[in-house]
This record gives sequence, structure tokens and C-alpha cells, in this order.
Amino acid sequence: MAPHHPEDVRVKAAKTPRRAVAAADRTRQPTEVRRRLIVEAAVPLIAERGYASVGVRDVAAAAGVSVGTVTYHFGSVQEILSEAMVLNIERYYAALNEAAEEASGGAEALRLLIDALFTEDTDRHWRMWFDYWSAGDRDQDPEQAFAGGQAKRYEDWHGQIRALVERGVADGEFVCADPAGFTVRFAALSDGLALQRLRQAPPLSTEDARRHMYRLVETELGTGGR
Repeated sequence: MAPHHPEDVRVKAAKTPRRAVAAADRTRQPTEVRRRLIVEAAVPLIAERGYASVGVRDVAAAAGVSVGTVTYHFGSVQEILSEAMVLNIERYYAALNEAAEEASGGAEALRLLIDALFTEDTDRHWRMWFDYWSAGDRDQDPEQAFAGGQAKRYEDWHGQIRALVERGVADGEFVCADPAGFTVRFAALSDGLALQRLRQAPPLSTEDARRHMYRLVETELGTGGR
């Protein structure tokens, strides 16, 4: 995470009315920087406590700013938490995409993707993802911001999986007449396994979750298993 500097987010509390130039500089120092600091502070709170248990005071305390600063930059707690979830999710999938792009082919890329989906460290990501998934149902969301965000995340995720399958088909590694259908099943199985792993009902290890994903790839795309 980017380091945060309390002095950047407390400028309104500083009593420097005569320092016009410095004040102007601080004003140009942007709202976006302050918003980002607040959002960055919200990410671990959501991961640790869950969306429903985080309030504006919690976010303000974590960011080292006043409640007024938070409410000045954000219209609601939901807006903060929506941005925090999107930030975490985009970082997570950007890292997966980078690893897949560096793979020698579609088969290796899918295996890297599966390995990265299920580790002890990714439990935090999955908790946030399912929280994000259900947040729009729990809260009033007249503009459908959460639903729109979820749809965009899924669209990007499906596009990434399908591109890897098509890459493997083009290289002669896979046999697949329906990359779109495979993509739906791959995404659905990964979501289902992640939820089972978090709930541990029934118990599921990261190794077993990966093994189920490998089997799907092997069965549908004709690759060799481990």
C-alpha cells in the first residue's frame, strides 16, 4: 500500500490563514490524494471485520483524519467501502493477469492462475469479494453502484479466462469448441470452492481446491493433469 502522510490529510485543522501560497499548494494537493488515503485505510478494516461492521468513525481513525474530513470527501460509508473493495479486487486481478501474461502458453497460464487463486494469503481477497458481492443486497443502492461494479469485475475476470483458453487453442495446447461456456464453469467453480474454503463446510484445503480446478481444465480442455 502507498504510505500515508497525516500532514496531507489534516490541512483543514492547521491554523495558517495567512500562508496563502502554502494553502493554495495544499488545496491543489488534491482531493484525490486524500480520498485515496481514506480508501487505503478502509481496505484492511473490511478484510478483518467485514463490510457490515465498519463505520465512518472506524475509517477516520484508521486513516488518521477527522470524521468531518471523511464525510467531506465521501457521500456515504458505502461509497468508501465500495471504492476500497474495488481497489483491492483490481490489485488482486492485476497481479494474476501479469503472472498469466508472462507464462509460456495458455496451459501454464491457467495453472498459474489456479495456483494463485487458492493460497492461504488469498483468503483475505475472497472474504472481501463475497462481502462485496452481497453488499448491494444488504444496503439501499438506488444507483446500483455495487451491482454495476460487480458486473464490471466479472466481465473483466471472464475476459481474462477466455483469453487464456483461446490462446491455448491457438497454440494447439487445448481443444475447446466453447471457450465462453468453459469460462462460465471455471469462474463458477472457483467462486464455489472459495466460498467452501472460507466456510470450511465441509473442510477444504488449498491443495484440494486447486486439484478440483485442475480436473476441470484437464477434462474440458484435454490437458494432462498433475
